[in-house]
Amino acid sequence: MTPLQAAILPPSAGWSWILQGYFLFRRQPMAMLFWSIVTSFFINVGALIPVLGQTVLVLLTPLLTFLTLCACRKLEEGVRIVPGLWLQPLQTPGATGAQLRLGLAYLGCSFIAALAAVLPFLSSMLDALGTAEQPDFAALSQAIQGPMIVFGLFYVLLSALFWHTPALVGWHGLPMRRALFYSMVACWRNKYAIIVYVASWAAVFFGLHGLLDGLAAAGASTGLLAWLSLPLDVVVTALLYCSFYPIYTTIFRARPAAST
Repeated sequence: MTPLQAAILPPSAGWSWILQGYFLFRRQPMAMLFWSIVTSFFINVGALIPVLGQTVLVLLTPLLTFLTLCACRKLEEGVRIVPGLWLQPLQTPGATGAQLRLGLAYLGCSFIAALAAVLPFLSSMLDALGTAEQPDFAALSQAIQGPMIVFGLFYVLLSALFWHTPALVGWHGLPMRRALFYSMVACWRNKYAIIVYVASWAAVFFGLHGLLDGLAAAGASTGLLAWLSLPLDVVVTALLYCSFYPIYTTIFRARPAAST
């Protein structure tokens, strides 16, 4: 097993990851746009199926992340990505099972986090619902602010635990507990770079949608803006996926021996 050491990077690395992802995207843009469309389709379908759809999406998150990272590594190596290559990593014995077990852990932790966020505020939420046929939506909206904030804090912790685990489990063969620990340590060591990274993507996303809202306020066609919004979201998502890989390669300098 290749020894691992999480590097400590400056805050500017957060923006550098996005730039490196952009240059990676430029190598084969159509391949990553295809993956962005496919994943967006499954996310939208999952959102339409109450409870079960969202559950499956959370369960498959580590697996989809691992497939994305494997594709990005192929881009870096100059391999032409064809549709059949996307699922090639799953042919490695034990790879699918390991990612699904990781997905189950992610699902379980998400459920526990949601439960821990809601229980302290349950009585106030029930009071806001009341017994009337028409609940007081203003009171309910105020009542759920607390659980949302608490869950957001828990989700930051979950993100750090599971950020690097798909690659650490899939490429390095680390046991899940050890991979979770390595991921947490790596994220803590590079917390300022990750904050810059997240803030930069938030600025890009809200900036683009703010521009579209401004055009709508200026009288631009709603239909035209809707058509513009869809491809913009697809491109931004593809760039986001490509930026995941530089985070891994710059923090964990040692490369895995296997070529998945």
